[in-house]
Amino acid sequence: MRELKVAIAASQEAGKVLKSFYGKKFKVFHKGEIDLVTEVDQKAQEAIVKTIKRHFPTDSILAEEGDWAEIQSAKRRWIVDPLDGTTNFAHGYPKFCVSIAFEKNGRLECGAIFDPLLNELFYAKKNKGAFLNKKRIRVSRQLDLKKSLLVTGFPYDLYDPTTNNLPIFSKLLFEARAIRRDGSAALNLAYVACGRFDAFWEFGLKAWDSTAGILLVEEAGGVILPISPQKHAGYLMHIIAGPKALARKLKNRISKTKRVKSR
Repeated sequence: MRELKVAIAASQEAGKVLKSFYGKKFKVFHKGEIDLVTEVDQKAQEAIVKTIKRHFPTDSILAEEGDWAEIQSAKRRWIVDPLDGTTNFAHGYPKFCVSIAFEKNGRLECGAIFDPLLNELFYAKKNKGAFLNKKRIRVSRQLDLKKSLLVTGFPYDLYDPTTNNLPIFSKLLFEARAIRRDGSAALNLAYVACGRFDAFWEFGLKAWDSTAGILLVEEAGGVILPISPQKHAGYLMHIIAGPKALARKLKNRISKTKRVKSR
């Protein structure tokens, strides 16, 4: 599939940019009180767009940085996060990646997530499976929540009652083997797809955070369950990911946890 080859090539070109700046000085800007963007995000996005447009000049691009318009009616759309884990990157914490998904007629067709520091390339094609560096991957077979390693994330607005994750996090700490929170939803989903994490949940995701990871999980035999129906650019914002039975148990626990405004 030509689109998958381009997604992989674009992710690797952006990865070169990230790796060349990692651990060095670069400009950091604020999009919100704690929401960062760097010049590296912008340069990585330029590399991605250049690669995509070279092969598909008329395709639409929905990307986290820049002025690329969201076009709901576009028949061919690329959904791009040039640097998922910007805060990690800015602090020199080595958990970040590039995430690129391709959508045709409203259906995800392929996606790639690239970790340039570990040189790990996760990719998937609709109905053709999910892979890590050419090796087929599968979600965990874990069914017992108490034996599960879970992963989650927190939104930038910690005080919004609709996305307040703290009560759920606190409850599940006592019901799972352990929970990780490392600041890259795309990598978290990729790790669920290959079984490193047993399951994932998060609130307030944007399409560029999750689309490539969603396809990876589904093609690796897992499911994506909604926590609530809100969407961004056509994709669920509040999700659970993992093997079906475990994801259902997790959804049951989350649905029974009362969430209130945190200040």
